[in-house]
Amino acid sequence: MEQIELHRYEDTGKLGSGADYEVRSAIDRETGLQVVLKRPMPQMITRQMHWATEARTERVIQAHESMTQKVPGLVPVLGYTEVANHDAFFGDSLGQDYRVTVEERASGIPLYVGDPRAKITGVPVGAAQNLFALFPLNNSVYQETHRIQRQLLDVQESFLESGYMLFDLGPQNVFFQPGNGEITVIDCGALVGKDGGADSRGRLPKDIHDFYLEMLKFYTTPEAPPTEADGYRDGYGLRPVINFQQELDEMERKYESNRATESGHGPHLDSALRLINNVRQRSYTGLDGFRQDLMEYLDAADQRNSTLPNIEQANQAWTEALGWLRTDYWQRFVFDPEKECAAFV
Repeated sequence: MEQIELHRYEDTGKLGSGADYEVRSAIDRETGLQVVLKRPMPQMITRQMHWATEARTERVIQAHESMTQKVPGLVPVLGYTEVANHDAFFGDSLGQDYRVTVEERASGIPLYVGDPRAKITGVPVGAAQNLFALFPLNNSVYQETHRIQRQLLDVQESFLESGYMLFDLGPQNVFFQPGNGEITVIDCGALVGKDGGADSRGRLPKDIHDFYLEMLKFYTTPEAPPTEADGYRDGYGLRPVINFQQELDEMERKYESNRATESGHGPHLDSALRLINNVRQRSYTGLDGFRQDLMEYLDAADQRNSTLPNIEQANQAWTEALGWLRTDYWQRFVFDPEKECAAFV
């Protein structure tokens, strides 16, 4: 990683924005590589309210420079600018200093499209999360099942080995390539030391069980696969985590409420409740124990899904929703729908 000058890059347009950053596509004039430029949200810069985001950027840079190994599944940060006024490059007049980072452009599509304008215009913002993480009815195209969950655990394991814990691993921060089943985590700003640390709101220090909560919240569900394509349209579990215990209590209620339905019967329910209770009690002594229990639950849920009486209708809905990825919207990403979706047809 190195300090860079922005004039090395050709800005090719805005890709999107989130709570903290604006993301723009660019071309490296020296290498021809597609990259992304990330800067604090311009509205926040103008109001001089971007310093928390600047601190987040500094943590990312420090973490990348101190990592003891390359992390598969994590987008590389190639460089960063000095903290300066970049109005001339971006063609605006914000009048404030800030840092810009340059990252490789992730291949694939986001599991959840975080740009609020996308949903307003009818984009199925949660399609990838639903199709490939929550209801992967075509798991058999890969050599191993639950590709997304396995790789997220691997990313966390690499951070733990380097002395960090990584949070905020929701679907808006994960890109996925359906063709090869590979993920890319695009934001590692929510880092704390392995020994924990209070969050920005001064709540109790986090430990690895807060990550386990994220895995359950975003990448598991008590619901059966939708039997209508519209069930794949919206994201799942995206409300911010406010209270650790309340989140787990709500999950438990949802699984228990499904007990009375046909889809609620079976070993998957017991596996889910055991996971929830172990996370609630913060009883896992290492990542391996959680990994084993999570995979046991996901396998049981797959088995439940395969024996549902309406599974044929559910498969038809899944295939119809997959077709949404061939629309023009997804062309803004490094994504070839014909190639990426061929194995599922």
